[in-house]
Amino acid sequence: MSLVDLRSDTVTRPTKEMLDSIISSKLGDDVYQDDPTANKLQEKAAELLGKEDALIVTSGTQGNLISILAQTNRGDEVIVGDKSHIYNYEAGSTMILGGTSLFPIPNNINGSVDICDLMNAKKPDDFHKPKTKMLALENSHNMAGGKVLNLTELELITSQAKDLSLSLHLDGARLFNASVYLDVEAKKIASYFDSVTFCLSKGLCCPIGSVIVGDREFIKECRRWRKILGSGMRQVGIIAAPGILALDTMVDRLVEDHLNARFLAQGLSNINGVEIDPESIQTNIIRFKLSEKYSKKSKILVYELNKKNILINSSKNDFRIVTHHDISKKNCEYFLLSISEILEN
Repeated sequence: MSLVDLRSDTVTRPTKEMLDSIISSKLGDDVYQDDPTANKLQEKAAELLGKEDALIVTSGTQGNLISILAQTNRGDEVIVGDKSHIYNYEAGSTMILGGTSLFPIPNNINGSVDICDLMNAKKPDDFHKPKTKMLALENSHNMAGGKVLNLTELELITSQAKDLSLSLHLDGARLFNASVYLDVEAKKIASYFDSVTFCLSKGLCCPIGSVIVGDREFIKECRRWRKILGSGMRQVGIIAAPGILALDTMVDRLVEDHLNARFLAQGLSNINGVEIDPESIQTNIIRFKLSEKYSKKSKILVYELNKKNILINSSKNDFRIVTHHDISKKNCEYFLLSISEILEN
């Protein structure tokens, strides 16, 4: 069996068509804003998400950082979920580079936040306290196991945030997984937010890159921050070309990843020693635990799977596996057979 890499959808390899598009892409200097391929991707992304403008950046982390810095000042505060990617996995970048603090409130099991917690987190106009400027949400939600905030939840939370005079940012790293699950256009989800980022390099299968969308003045400020961060790129069309292809061809196929994830979850639920609720799986992320009998053997599980040419991330006992373009139904069957054999022995 060839390598089965379930660590993340970031490990996807670009398709041959994507590699061909890089070779044939028309290039210019994006700092001068005359790279035609980058311009085409940005126009396409803005239209797809119902916004005025867009900007290609190097990563989702950079996209979130730039989006926050472009809408806040030093000393301001952003409300985030305590299990959000921005709070847990972006190295405190907004605080380090922008002097913008993050105030965490509890995430619910599906990644949403409670209205009462949001209201209590908003600081009064008091010089003893920072100015609360923004609420940042995540959809789909990584640490919530790829769960999706539905439109009713988005309407409720964002309406309250607007009543509190907060700007709204969406970490949409896996935005298109959410839109496919909800069976709505991505622009419908984006419509609740002032700024949105999405990754090209996860389920959409591109080798690199993310995109920020919003109104023109916001994107103009984002361009300034991108330059400050050293990411004013030149012939960026070689990144943009696969992105254009991805938006045309990779969004609808995400349903395959979701189906494979549910297949894996159902299979895991039938294996003695694995704890998982297969009904909780919505998109392409699966989280599972080992039962008490095996819980201290998690490192051994990772090691034994590796010997079978299967990669998963090491964990004390909260495993995350992710389906993607390079994971087939046959790969899923091999993984289930392998983990069953390991636990039996």
